Amino acid sequence: MTNATLMQRFQAAAETIRQRVGEAEIGVILGSGLGDYVDALQDAKYIDYKDIPGFPVSTAPGHAGRWWTGTLHGQRVCMMQGRFHYYEGYDLQDVTMPVRVMALLGVKTLVVTNAAGGVNLNFAQGCLMMLTDFINMSGHNPLTGKNLAEFGTRFPDMTHAYDVQLMEKCRQAAKALGIPLQEGVYMWMNGPTYETPAEIRMARILGADGAIGSTFNFTLPLFNQIEAAYSALDIPKAQALQKRANNIMQALVSCSLFPSIKHILKTQGVDCGGCRKPFPTLTEAQKAYIERVVRENM
Repeated sequence: MTNATLMQRFQAAAETIRQRVGEAEIGVILGSGLGDYVDALQDAKYIDYKDIPGFPVSTAPGHAGRWWTGTLHGQRVCMMQGRFHYYEGYDLQDVTMPVRVMALLGVKTLVVTNAAGGVNLNFAQGCLMMLTDFINMSGHNPLTGKNLAEFGTRFPDMTHAYDVQLMEKCRQAAKALGIPLQEGVYMWMNGPTYETPAEIRMARILGADGAIGSTFNFTLPLFNQIEAAYSALDIPKAQALQKRANNIMQALVSCSLFPSIKHILKTQGVDCGGCRKPFPTLTEAQKAYIERVVRENM
């Protein structure tokens, strides 16, 4: 697929969403356990992914596959109720398509959530972890291939994978709500299998605090590419996009919903690493924390 064809595909999807549910300045990608957070939106409208031209369709359990737009604390917010995963068989251009579509729709701030497996022995089941960095063990990168110059530079800087200012707002929100907030490094695996005990030990040795095969880290290079482009490119098309998405922020809050290795050791007496329990429901306090993070960034 040529770059021109890709841009036409992204623009067609953005235009359909714009006409059906409108634009937004803040984007939220809802991971497992947070799908019902769309109820917080006022005057909300949604469009099913299947009705967006060229858009992938969620197949993973618990991912409704709807794009919502509404008002939250006086700000226009879009929410993805379900995401796409590389392990579902989608190309990375499909997996990361929503990020580029959001940029075209005016999103300046993006918060991404997911369910992850705890690796750090000091993390407890159900805690919230804010990502400070990540390790790519997938062997893939969504920017591989021809560069889409409309969205940014060929070689985006990943020194600060997550926005420093938004991370500080996450800390302040957690403190104000009295919710313990862990911080850590996320290891990006392919999935869909959970990690083996040996892989968990490897992740811990390499400095990871959490790991899973979710796809949100596939989007990170795109976030950084968009941000870099809007401060570097000096062409009319890039300047037009700059007004819409110059300050995209990539602080991701990872909902560590699975048992940590410490919990597994305590309850089963073995380092089984890949053992998991069913998804629990987020507490009201945790949902309030996510909402405060969104509100504080407005």
